Amino acid sequence: MQTSLSPGFVTRRPTEDDAEEIHGLVAACDVAAIGAVDTTVEDLADELVEPDFDLERDGWLVYAGDRLVGWAWACRKGESDNVDIDVYVHPDHPDAAAWMWDAVERRAAEIAHELGHQQAVVDVGIHAQDAAKRAAADERGYAVATVFYRMRIDHEGRVEDPELPPGVTLETADDDDTVRRAAHGVEQGSFAEHFGFVPKSYDSWLADKESQSAFDWSQLRLARVDGEPAAMLAGNNQFVPDDNCGYVPTLATLPGYRGRGLGALLLRDAFARDARAGRVGTYLHVDANNTTPALGLYESVGMRKVMAIEVWRRTVSA
Repeated sequence: MQTSLSPGFVTRRPTEDDAEEIHGLVAACDVAAIGAVDTTVEDLADELVEPDFDLERDGWLVYAGDRLVGWAWACRKGESDNVDIDVYVHPDHPDAAAWMWDAVERRAAEIAHELGHQQAVVDVGIHAQDAAKRAAADERGYAVATVFYRMRIDHEGRVEDPELPPGVTLETADDDDTVRRAAHGVEQGSFAEHFGFVPKSYDSWLADKESQSAFDWSQLRLARVDGEPAAMLAGNNQFVPDDNCGYVPTLATLPGYRGRGLGALLLRDAFARDARAGRVGTYLHVDANNTTPALGLYESVGMRKVMAIEVWRRTVSA
């Protein structure tokens, strides 16, 4: 049953011009939950132009008078039954929360149904420190499916480039479609068994990358072993505006090439490039339940945990 929105609230759909206003709300929610702002205007602008996100159907802004007090969205993941959602409610207006959760869950079910699925696997990422949102998810039947750790390494001065082992070469994507296609193949082949993975065609993958304002093809590196694609790393500038840090959203090694140190090699290469660019550190996120010993790899190259983000999951009928 859909919860009614209390009198005094009004809703509308978002537009691409709403990023700054939404950021103000999300920042207030972050400060209340974790004591610091953990997003930028650029992050919100990218969310609003995400290729899988439909501005006219997938998001809601909630106002109390002329003040934005709620932001909620649902977004499909390719053609799968997995749908990501999120709900931000200003701490002064908790009475808007139930309606917003209902709205995104209903939309998640609709998305799955439209794609031909009988259920929607609904995921929401929540900071481990956010007691209020964790309690709301728990009350609605969600449970923690996995935990992602944000890892960081600090750079002080010059960081040396790693030496390449015999037979290993590194290539930069830039505008080279051959390198991009090879990197796409490595990513898809490496993550097939990982949590939340949804296959993407090359064209879809390309559109996703190019929709992100922080993405930089010059930070995508492909490692070949004896001429064959083996591993890849994608870096971007997502954490430059707030922390002056580089970011590695993707590090992937094909199963047949694991155990050869390619992941550590690509990370050290990224650290050296970030340091040369004046970055004070580098971030990445790792699934604590990764099918490979990724956490140990990141710790072995000097990274440390700085934040935990839980993924809460619930399955609803479509």
